[in-house]
Amino acid sequence: MTPAASSDQPLQTIIATDCGSTTTKAILIEKTTDGYRQTCRGEAPTTVEAPFEDVTRGVLNAIAEVEELSGRKILDGETIITPGKAGADSKIGVDIYISTSSAGGGLQMMVAGAVQSMTGESAQRCALGAGAIVMDVLASNDGRLPHEKIERIRSLRPDMILLSGGTDGGTVTHVVEMAEYIAAADPRPRLGMSYNLPLIYAGNKDVRPRIREILGEKTALTITENIRPVLERENLAPARNKIHDLFLEHVMAQAPGYKKLISWAGAPIIPTPAAVGMIMESLARRDGINLIGVDIGGATTDVFSVFNGVFNRTVSANLGMSYSISNVLTEAGLPNIMRWVPFSIEEQTLRNRIKNKMIRPTTIPQTLDELQIEHAISREALRLALDHHKSLATGLKGVQQERTISDIFEQKGSGATLIDMLKLDLIVGSGGILSHAPRRVQSMLMMVDAYQPLGVTTLAVDSIFMMPHLGALSTVNEQAATEVFVKDCLVYLGTCVAPIGQGKEGERCLEYTITFEGDRTPENGTLAFGELRLIPLALNEPAKIELRPAKGMDVGEGKGNASTRSVKGGVVGLLLDGRGRPLQLPTDQQARVAALTRWYKAVDLYPGK
Repeated sequence: MTPAASSDQPLQTIIATDCGSTTTKAILIEKTTDGYRQTCRGEAPTTVEAPFEDVTRGVLNAIAEVEELSGRKILDGETIITPGKAGADSKIGVDIYISTSSAGGGLQMMVAGAVQSMTGESAQRCALGAGAIVMDVLASNDGRLPHEKIERIRSLRPDMILLSGGTDGGTVTHVVEMAEYIAAADPRPRLGMSYNLPLIYAGNKDVRPRIREILGEKTALTITENIRPVLERENLAPARNKIHDLFLEHVMAQAPGYKKLISWAGAPIIPTPAAVGMIMESLARRDGINLIGVDIGGATTDVFSVFNGVFNRTVSANLGMSYSISNVLTEAGLPNIMRWVPFSIEEQTLRNRIKNKMIRPTTIPQTLDELQIEHAISREALRLALDHHKSLATGLKGVQQERTISDIFEQKGSGATLIDMLKLDLIVGSGGILSHAPRRVQSMLMMVDAYQPLGVTTLAVDSIFMMPHLGALSTVNEQAATEVFVKDCLVYLGTCVAPIGQGKEGERCLEYTITFEGDRTPENGTLAFGELRLIPLALNEPAKIELRPAKGMDVGEGKGNASTRSVKGGVVGLLLDGRGRPLQLPTDQQARVAALTRWYKAVDLYPGK
């Protein structure tokens, strides 16, 4: 195996891959006179399933494309040439190969806690932050009978179980009870029937001897620090790190071809979502901002947020644009998808198109109508995934409150959501439908329609979907990851200004004055209700915008109060959204199609339509 590179190692060339559920993406990063830059990319279908059942086939095919485009010899038969030949002019080999993966369904976990709304939710946040799909949350008060819990554990066959419960010195009975259910179920892992299922215990330290006694023989048991040592504090990092380690050692080692892939890599392979989370966190920390990031894939949609320095991640395992596209239809409902389609279409025709995409997940739209339908579906997938994220990105339940033990068991939900759209500074979009949209304005409007940002919000997109690669690279060389992220990865689309409130179409929503730097004449205007207006503002061009909302409208300073904000431009520009918040589309189909057509023409969303 290639030795792991240290952060101060002078890397010149890096090849990185991300093995997704549908596509394996490879990028080449080289140190140039302009610092580290992403120079070439290639992609190929992922080959974890039959007939190949070897993830390295797709990796080699993607790297071969990079090799062809770059003129650099990277492969020697079926091995990657590392380290590269010395000398700046050498075009043979690379200094390190790194990879992320969500192929084969990613990391699938079951979590268990003593109380559903406390240690159960803490365990869920821990697993999600580590890049896992959480299949189920078991708790002593989840309403299921003992035999139902045992049957559930047995039937799900997760890759790993995280068991928590009790503060240190707290409850013992409920934690032991959960351990006994797991032991009775004698769960088998999803991959590799011959080995014991990895189980991480991160609960009350006083219960550790009993856990060893109950589960030591039946599972591959790992014990780590309590994720909820006291009621007021979560301690998720130790358990998250253990999840990463076990993912590599146990789960990945069982998947077809991964042993070979691990032997090639110069750093641990990271679950794709965890790698994206690393980059999101470092961006929020670097700029001191609140952000929401989304990675919409073929099978799942991951949402990341950092508010006031607190990182959260959720995965909507049933929302995606290919394998899970029919689930989007089921969860959103046909009317909610049809409300974004700017033409009349029969319900059955739309259903058939969605099902065709599910059974042919690698196809891309061939006509404008098909593209508009996919964009309509993506709006709903994005909206539903954010709703899911808001419900889990919450404060600790019950902290600094007077309550009894019975109150704790009666708590159904969690604390208040941490997601405050009015305090949101940046939305970052990633994934095929957003990164590869034919026009950047389409990505911007999909996110604006789905997330309905409030006040003044900047939007950006991952240029060619390389955030996972850079997250993995940040563990090896943070400077290289940061330089490529700033120069080549993040494309700023622009800023959205969206007043909160409702009004009659055509009436005054707000007046604005935009002051530009340099000799460009200031721009004054009035935005009407129901209007969408795009004002050119070049990439990174600064401007000041004074907003004077109509009575009853709020741009962040209270109803009717003026606000002056600094904004910066992007490849799309400055979007003034007078459609009101919450956004309400006309219920009459003819009126709705007319409204969508008007909005789409206003921003030149689909030229020629």
